[in-house]
Amino acid sequence: MARAKLKNSPSESNAHVKTVPAGTTEDVHGVSPLLPSRRMGSMGSDVGQRPHAEDFSVDSSFSQVQVEFYVNENTFKERLKLFFIKNQRSSLRIRLFNFSLKLLTCLLYIVRVLLDNPEEGIGCWECEKQNYTAFNQSTNINWSHIFWVDRKTPLWAVQVSIALISFLETMLLTYLSYKGNIWEQIFRISFILEMINTVPFIITIFWPPLRNLFIPVFLNCWLAKYALENMINDLHRAIQRTQSAMFNQVLILICTLLCLVFTGTCGIQHLERAGEKLSLFKSFYFCIVTFSTVGYGDVTPKIWPSQLLVVIMICVALVVLPLQFEELVYLWMERQKSGGNYSRHRAQTEKHVVLCVSSLKIDLLMDFLNEFYAHPRLQDYYVVILCPTEMDIQVRRVLQIPLWSQRVIYLQGSALKDQDLMRAKMDNGEACFILSSRNEVDRTAADHQTILRAWAVKDFAPNCPLYVQILKPENKFHVKFADHVVCEEECKYAMLALNCVCPATSTLITLLVHTSRGQEGQESPEQWQRMYGRCSGNEVYHIRMGDSKFFMEYEGKSFTYAAFHAHKKYGVCLIGIRREENKSILLNPGPRHIMAASDTCFYINITKEENSAFIFKQEEKQKKKGFAGSYDGPSRLPVHSIIASMGTVAMDLQNTECRPANSSKLALPAENGSGTRRPSIAPVLELADTSSLLPCDLLSDQSEDEMTQSDEEGSAVLEYVKGYPPNSPYIGSSPTLCHLLPEKAPFCCLRLDKGCKHNSFEDAKAYGFKNKLIIVSAETAGNGLYNFIVPLRAYYRSRKELNPIVLLLDNKPEHHFLEAICCFPMVYYMEGTIDNLDSLLQCGIIYADNLVVVDKESTMSAEEDYMADAKTIVNVQTMFRLFPSLSIITELTHPSNMRFMQFRAKDSYSLALSKLEKRERENGSNLAFMFRLPFAAGRVFSISMLDTLLYQSFVKDYMITITRLLLGLDTTPGSGYLCAMKITEDDLWIRTYGRLFQKLCSSSAEIPIGIYRTESHMFATSEPHDIRAQSQISINVEDCEDTKDVKEHWGIKTGHHRNSCSSDQSEHPLLRRKSMQWARRLSRKGNKHSSKTAEWISQQRLSLYRRSERQELSELVKNRMKHLGLPTTGYDEMNDHQNTLSYVLINPPPDTRLELNDIVYLIRSDPLAHVANDGHSRKSSCSNKLGSGNPETRDETQL
Repeated sequence: MARAKLKNSPSESNAHVKTVPAGTTEDVHGVSPLLPSRRMGSMGSDVGQRPHAEDFSVDSSFSQVQVEFYVNENTFKERLKLFFIKNQRSSLRIRLFNFSLKLLTCLLYIVRVLLDNPEEGIGCWECEKQNYTAFNQSTNINWSHIFWVDRKTPLWAVQVSIALISFLETMLLTYLSYKGNIWEQIFRISFILEMINTVPFIITIFWPPLRNLFIPVFLNCWLAKYALENMINDLHRAIQRTQSAMFNQVLILICTLLCLVFTGTCGIQHLERAGEKLSLFKSFYFCIVTFSTVGYGDVTPKIWPSQLLVVIMICVALVVLPLQFEELVYLWMERQKSGGNYSRHRAQTEKHVVLCVSSLKIDLLMDFLNEFYAHPRLQDYYVVILCPTEMDIQVRRVLQIPLWSQRVIYLQGSALKDQDLMRAKMDNGEACFILSSRNEVDRTAADHQTILRAWAVKDFAPNCPLYVQILKPENKFHVKFADHVVCEEECKYAMLALNCVCPATSTLITLLVHTSRGQEGQESPEQWQRMYGRCSGNEVYHIRMGDSKFFMEYEGKSFTYAAFHAHKKYGVCLIGIRREENKSILLNPGPRHIMAASDTCFYINITKEENSAFIFKQEEKQKKKGFAGSYDGPSRLPVHSIIASMGTVAMDLQNTECRPANSSKLALPAENGSGTRRPSIAPVLELADTSSLLPCDLLSDQSEDEMTQSDEEGSAVLEYVKGYPPNSPYIGSSPTLCHLLPEKAPFCCLRLDKGCKHNSFEDAKAYGFKNKLIIVSAETAGNGLYNFIVPLRAYYRSRKELNPIVLLLDNKPEHHFLEAICCFPMVYYMEGTIDNLDSLLQCGIIYADNLVVVDKESTMSAEEDYMADAKTIVNVQTMFRLFPSLSIITELTHPSNMRFMQFRAKDSYSLALSKLEKRERENGSNLAFMFRLPFAAGRVFSISMLDTLLYQSFVKDYMITITRLLLGLDTTPGSGYLCAMKITEDDLWIRTYGRLFQKLCSSSAEIPIGIYRTESHMFATSEPHDIRAQSQISINVEDCEDTKDVKEHWGIKTGHHRNSCSSDQSEHPLLRRKSMQWARRLSRKGNKHSSKTAEWISQQRLSLYRRSERQELSELVKNRMKHLGLPTTGYDEMNDHQNTLSYVLINPPPDTRLELNDIVYLIRSDPLAHVANDGHSRKSSCSNKLGSGNPETRDETQL
């Protein structure tokens, strides 16, 4: 408590001087025990405590002066003020006592009214009583009925005692609160009311005839209201808790209403003694009817004094009550803006999580709520949102929906204030999610805010689990203490990098981290949409092997054996394990890992095993034997159907005759039409056999690469070494073994478009790269770009397949970034933008296979949020028109804008997809955007799609780890990595995905997890040129069907890949059956109608017009290339992928047919996990693996 410091007067100073004799043994630095308790507690300081002897003593003897501080509080007035006003607890007791006195006086007034009987006589005390006369309209008012009452002596004595106490207390408080203006104290309403209700009672002590005088004691109700307000304030101060202003205002309003009603009831009842005698109840009834504006009129005041009182009371009510209601409404509106409190009782009896954000947008809110409440066990949780900004209108509208209004609480406040954290009951929360504002132009500043929020929450509630989202990788180590951290730029760049070598990795990861039942698109007429939507319901789950029906029978077997047979029997894809003694998760640890009952298995399936029902379909002879052998044999036929309904999967398992365990060949079915037998797929062994497996040692492939290459190529290969990057651009990056240069490249050599003293190359063509380029367009060279380079230079990628990387940057990179990338081979940068054609041509876009367009921070400042992607979308659309063969991977800020990628205004198929998206959103799907063709093909990506990764970690704490392993951000020893392989025409003899699973597990111990499929598709448009092209293709298909020469038509074997895509535009695959029927009708009608000729001419004109537009774009590009001195031979303007659609199938059923150009996602085991002891064993195992086939490089999967 702050106390006023008073200057000491000379008398006071002399009163506290203590002289110490020279010969005393008392320490001059000590404190005398005789000093009052309020003196300075520490007198040991040398400063001001050791005066010189000649300053204080005339006789040169040493003396010490003790000064007592705060002497003003030792006065009697100050002590009374401290007790009555300043001290919260004592002041609270005084006001509680005063409040009780006022209520008691009101109660005594009611008792006096009930005991009063005017018919016994009216007059002063011990005077002659007057007879009571009834009221008559013709007579005057008898004022004696109003001035005098019948007050019993005991009642008078009690009222006088209370009046004396109240008077003394009022005078004392007035004296203590006096501040120099006496009139301010006297003219206070509370002081006037006290004088009216106490002074007359005190006068009756000295003048007994006035004991029956009427005194308006009922006015004490207003004093009781005033005391109650002060008591509530003191209560809050005493218990150190601030009640909401809403509670105080409601209390004031209720007290005001009660005081008005009580005052009106008592006043009218007393005045009506001179009129029609009204009881207290009837007066109360009249006041309620009047104040409620009902006004029945059955009870009315008869004399003008009571009527005047009613007018006064109504006027007071019209003034006071609207003010009170206005204040209440204002506080209610403010409370709606800032939110209320999450009560301590609810926090202790219910479970809740806190979501801390700097600004809450509707998209972020709905993503969080849909993903969080998608899990059944989280249905009873509450979400408390803590946001410093006012609630958005759209957010308010959503939170008023009954589905969310009962479970979501919005609080306006800051995570840096303990008071707001207390409102959110952070210390009782199950978790705290802290999300960064990615819409900020300065993402570093947004990260700094996130870091401070995380620190504040950890300081306030150290036991609350933290889930933090950070934007910049260099800021990640500041929140390393959090339980789960997702770095946006790390995941973004690693995912975009994998998209270049494993197509649609972004779509694969996004579907895995979203919660879905796999029911999207099941009502669509398109087969690919039904299959794609069904497979999108696959997620990652975990279970202990000893408790699992899926995997318990494979205890003691190899991981590869368990993975294959679990997929064959149940349709689940086992991707990794975690040992009980080791907390590290291993993806595909390989066949040498032996499964134990204590292992935690991680698998991909439609739903988790606990929600699955097992239905066995057996033949009659197997039914007779019972279900004893259901799980015994490891070789059952594949699962034929996985049906997800209400969270439960029903699996139909068919049992047939078991093949011998030692069988090494599988005969092709007889219906293939061939009498010859092809080599069958080897069985997957229960335990690892090193002679039948490809040795997992890529460190030794350098010599073999040298043997298979020419001398010129070999010299280039010798320049690469494997090791860890020497310079990391930020703290906390995971070390990864990479292909490196023996010596760091000079910074001048990293510039692609400018020559230097080391080389004279000034464009991509001059370098003579063997592989296609990967171009990355970014605004600045942030540290996140480092995570784009590392996965593409990882040690497990073949050196012959390394793609040159060109960074097209708007701004010049900083020195520390160049220092980090100068050790990687074939990494260059160039200053330029994607909206400049010259920059694109100089960086070698015509020699590029992939162009990655990264979202720019400068576009975040758009006035309309969703316009942040406008520039990126238009630029990408321009490149799509100029370079149609280029695969462009674009990052957008808002997922809803992906519908504008590769936009076709007159494409009816895109309109149908738009309607499908709206229908899926109405059905409550969290993946309504999944059917958009750019997303399904992996050509567009938004980092906000990965927000669900952080939300899922609350239920699945392993999801972040598994995602980082798949993206190559973390390299746990013994854990595999994600890669891809392409199905060629020679591989179609395997026929099904289940047989491919067996082939990969038995030969190279690789685990397939999905398929990236590309199909030809004619997009029906309203333009005649497109209709003509589609009809011609359909007629050709009809002709092909009529000649029955399916195998030889198009020059490819179409029997195995009905919907596959070919790179040659002259080779068109077969279309669907409906297209064939429509083509027949069109071909038959073509000869009957002569008007078709005119229509054909018109279509040719439009075709020429479109061709001229294409040629105009081509000439533009070639002219710019000539102006820059670049050769135009590499520009191919006719190669176009607009007639294909691609999609991802995660963990498809084993009986899924393989098609040409399918790309299979694989989890390949760690090459460094088990290095062979000597080169002889490696060569023998390689020869056994390849068999009679030609040897190829180790990075390719042999089928």
